[in-house]
Amino acid sequence: MYDYCIMKIESRYDNLVWMTENAAPEWAFLTNHARVLICIARDPGIRLRDIGQRLGITERAAHRIVDALAAGGYITRQRNGRRSHYTINGHLPLPDAIAHEQSVGELLEILTAPHGSRRHTDRAEQNSVTNRVASAS
Repeated sequence: MYDYCIMKIESRYDNLVWMTENAAPEWAFLTNHARVLICIARDPGIRLRDIGQRLGITERAAHRIVDALAAGGYITRQRNGRRSHYTINGHLPLPDAIAHEQSVGELLEILTAPHGSRRHTDRAEQNSVTNRVASAS
């Protein structure tokens, strides 16, 4: 009986580890507002339909977020016929109590940097040095 209980516990543990390793988290580091800003930073002429598809939200939800960002002054819209062209006002501070000293532009620069870019490489090297120092102490 003891062996059966141990096997049952090990089996549950193995299942839990497998689920943890293979399941996507139910939360995200970035809000949909930040994700919309990233979409606009990458393509200033992006359509609301495309934003919705990329983020997995409805076009209406994308429209509400863009309206909120425009009302807050974080983006400006310019109509070109039936299309809109967006400009991000990157000088504005992040609307966050902890990160208010950083600007929207600084955050977007990090989040939209291509993999392997100079900034990305410098940051990776800095983190590597920081991790070595932390593990040495």
